[in-house]
Amino acid sequence: MKIKFCGAAREVTGSCHLITLEDGYKILLDCGLYQGSDKNLEDFNSRWLFDPAEIDCLVLSHAHIDHAGRIPKLVKDGFRGAIHATHATRSLSSLMLLDSAMIQEREVEYKNKRRSKNHNFDDIAYDEPIYTSKDVHATMELFISYPYEKWFDVHPKVKVMFRDAGHILGSASVSLKIEENGKVINFGFSGDVGRPHRPILRDPLPMPEMDYLICESTYGDRTHEDAPAETDHFLRIIKQTCIEKGGKLLIPAFSVGRTQEIVYILDKMANEDLLPRIPVYVDSPLAVNATTIYGSHPECFDEELSDYMAIDENPFGFNGLRYVRKTEDSKKLNYSKEACIIIASSGMANAGRIKHHLYHGINDPNNTVLIVGYAAPYTPAGQLRIGAKEIKLFGEFIAVRADVEIMDSFSAHADKLELVEFLRNQRESVKKIFLTHGDYEVQKSFRGLLLSVGFADVEIPALGEEIDL
Repeated sequence: MKIKFCGAAREVTGSCHLITLEDGYKILLDCGLYQGSDKNLEDFNSRWLFDPAEIDCLVLSHAHIDHAGRIPKLVKDGFRGAIHATHATRSLSSLMLLDSAMIQEREVEYKNKRRSKNHNFDDIAYDEPIYTSKDVHATMELFISYPYEKWFDVHPKVKVMFRDAGHILGSASVSLKIEENGKVINFGFSGDVGRPHRPILRDPLPMPEMDYLICESTYGDRTHEDAPAETDHFLRIIKQTCIEKGGKLLIPAFSVGRTQEIVYILDKMANEDLLPRIPVYVDSPLAVNATTIYGSHPECFDEELSDYMAIDENPFGFNGLRYVRKTEDSKKLNYSKEACIIIASSGMANAGRIKHHLYHGINDPNNTVLIVGYAAPYTPAGQLRIGAKEIKLFGEFIAVRADVEIMDSFSAHADKLELVEFLRNQRESVKKIFLTHGDYEVQKSFRGLLLSVGFADVEIPALGEEIDL
């Protein structure tokens, strides 16, 4: 068998890995969108390192767009196989892929209108979305969903099992038993590994012992703040911004996972009378719908949330919290002078309503932007992380006068020590670990850590690299 690394290789987004068996059967692990703006990868989302029509099946670790966001294009370009996922991942994918298509359609419409005003009609090269809502509907018909801890066949000689990865609702590590030449090869894909002892979801479970393993490495060079310090830090930021300065706390957050966790923490603060009486807005239609889906999959909840729901039946709602659906209401927030918290997608601030809130609020020294997770270096949130004095939004450079705070403890990704703990049981069995889903310098640091604690062979594959196992 062969493994080819077709995305998230020395990069964080665009997860996509191709397994080719000796008989030619092709299994794709994830098919995500690249979400940065590196010039070397500007055409990544529109091209393939394989023929989509030749892929026999796709196994999806979870619904985040950097793991699932190119699936409708895969279908549009000829893929007709089954898409295997957990039950909750299937539910979330329906929402997230449709939202992704609608964003693309709106952005292309906007760009083409601007071009038609600035050029002679005959000279215009019109853009097209990577895929449309119609492609998403065709995609969802190919999904087959499964519970955790159940082996299922994708090929006469290949069994697959999902195990809870604790990253977002429905997220899973992927275990494959592949029979070739009378031997069974145990091949693993970590997907994105969540953090232990986080609210809402169960802790990530270690995978069965593997011969070969693809592992994420997003935070492979750092450790996160612990939970008690996190709550105090968050509350201090809220009070300083909204009470002392009378400003807005703007939080770019992914609609699935990060938003629900932040709302849950605020809900607990409100119940404990810690949260100041200020309005809190979740400004994302996708987040509103995703929160509803969270409520319909209690099988993914941890014991803490289950116990909390005996006290508060709605852990994602409290007095002062408003979910914003209408565009008109979102626009009003840009011009409002009230002190408030605005949570809006996307987490990297490269799309969605948060771009508008930053455009109107980033130059106000009374405001604070709180970055709560990874953002690619070329995105607006990534630029804020590294201390940029101005960022580009809607074609304009806007001065950064607002405070910028970073709380990686909110991240849904395990830190370096949590990843080592996740991999601990693999040390004796695994022949080779492939690091993906991380910045190259971070991966080199994490590779050194893994070698220092006893792992014998750790590689950092390049994009397009193919390895014969």
